[in-house]
Amino acid sequence: MTPSLTKTFDALEQQRADLMTTVSAVPDEVYFRNSSSKWSIAQVITHIITSERLSLMYMRKKSLGIDTLKDSGIRQSIVFMLLRISQRVPLRYRAPKAVVDNTPEALSKEEAFARWEKARQELRDFLDAIPEKYAHRVIFKHPVGGMLDVRQAVGFMYEHVRHHWPQIKRLLNP
Repeated sequence: MTPSLTKTFDALEQQRADLMTTVSAVPDEVYFRNSSSKWSIAQVITHIITSERLSLMYMRKKSLGIDTLKDSGIRQSIVFMLLRISQRVPLRYRAPKAVVDNTPEALSKEEAFARWEKARQELRDFLDAIPEKYAHRVIFKHPVGGMLDVRQAVGFMYEHVRHHWPQIKRLLNP
């Protein structure tokens, strides 16, 4: 894994560990509690896991022809910056249809943690296999921002979890 990918991936993993530590102490009635207009903590975590799994599936597919893909440039840098900002403002967004359609029922903590661990290990293995010369290839498709490179994809995953943290905190203290 490239040094910049390692740094971002390690931050992503620390974020997951922090979230899991926080959520593991939550009683099931709080973990699964939702209202008609709000997701439960279980639904939020299930959504994040699904989003990451689908992103990895797409990147794996695109990596089959990675030598034919273009390198990211200034456009992707600007788009990524805007995506980072969008995830840091307290606005609600609709989840992309593909994520909604592929999200299972809310997972138990144990199942969610196991699936997330597996998904992150698969992501680590994938990132380890990306040669340095291809780290800038546009391999990830954000539903709004379009094509980004693998570094930006992992950065977006970090921002996505960061975006949902306040939501989880509100659900912990209704």
